[in-house]
Amino acid sequence: MSTGTARLLAGPALASGAEPWSAHVARLGRLPAFGSGADLIPELERSGLLGRGGAGFPVGTKWRHVAESASDGAVVVANGAEGEPRSHKDRLLMATRPHLVIDGGLLAARAVGADELILYVGSDHHAAISAMDHAIAERPGSPGIRVSLALAPARYVSGESSAVVHFLNDGDGRPAATPPRPYQRGVRGKPTVVQNVESLAYAALIARHGADWYRGAGRPGTPGTALTTVVGAGRAGTPRVCEIEYGTTLRELLGAAGGEANAHEAVLLGGYFGGWAQVPAMLDVPLDPVSLAQQGSAFGCGLVALLPAGACGVQASADVLRYMAAESARQCGPCVFGLGAISAAMERLVAGRVERDDLNNLSRWAGMVRGRGGCHHPDGAAGLLESALRVFDREFQLHQRRRCSGRVATARAA
Repeated sequence: MSTGTARLLAGPALASGAEPWSAHVARLGRLPAFGSGADLIPELERSGLLGRGGAGFPVGTKWRHVAESASDGAVVVANGAEGEPRSHKDRLLMATRPHLVIDGGLLAARAVGADELILYVGSDHHAAISAMDHAIAERPGSPGIRVSLALAPARYVSGESSAVVHFLNDGDGRPAATPPRPYQRGVRGKPTVVQNVESLAYAALIARHGADWYRGAGRPGTPGTALTTVVGAGRAGTPRVCEIEYGTTLRELLGAAGGEANAHEAVLLGGYFGGWAQVPAMLDVPLDPVSLAQQGSAFGCGLVALLPAGACGVQASADVLRYMAAESARQCGPCVFGLGAISAAMERLVAGRVERDDLNNLSRWAGMVRGRGGCHHPDGAAGLLESALRVFDREFQLHQRRRCSGRVATARAA
């Protein structure tokens, strides 16, 4: 599988910044007409395009749900909150290809009968904010669709779909605990598509080139390409965004990103809602949602964060879990007390102040918080902890005996 397929990132050099409207139109042409707009939905369904926000829900299916519910109008939100600390793909896409994102958002609005497109951008993604704001101003208006920019709170949970709606409605960027879901009743009570910006950009290309073009890359079961953020390969501390075909192996991705497979023992796949895996066991596993799920892992937001050889996996996991505890919505017991207790036990293990049952408690607490939260945030933390306990089992046992065979990891969580 090739790691060099350029679809979203084709065009002018990324270092030159945002592609202007005139250059965007000259390269790709104006948006194609799709009749009422709903004609695009079957094409997206045929393409197999999956959402890129982490859950991997089919884009065409999501749009169809809203289109069928929108008897009195709808809203589309282009979700560029990207609260995942080590992921850089969404902010890079918005900062360099803003018109492709807006194209996708307008197509979604036409398809579901929406009269409003909201570009929801993380408030700390300054280059992306500037590019999207300028793109709105320089392009001609779209009749019947109002386009606006909203800044998302710089919090991990603020990009979750119900949190997006909650913030836009009430200024509170925390996930909602109960239905209705956004596609049923969202922004201002209207059925709402909350779609990751990468997903929208792909929809804009599929509208131009067709489902067969999109399916021409990737694996038969998971067609297409995806953006990944590679952290820890090549120059230390420099994240690299790569567009890969689904099915590219970790070995191939590391080679393209300038890394060496034998320089790493563990990798965090899919982001903080993903989990740890051992590099040797994953080197030739295809990087696509289906294959990774079969290995008990996840593609998630496309994050591939490598732990340097010799670094302490317990320390690295403690950093992530401390962050997850601090970034919780703090609106239910599993987050407030469960994640707090997990983080405190991890800190004791790292600091050599371990209590007798800390290691046993960690495993037990992970099972206790899973599925019991007001949102899925504690589930993500529990999954990451369970993966850490598997991958770094020997290191955890040493820490329980107040020892550590590695050095402190240099890559922090936030």
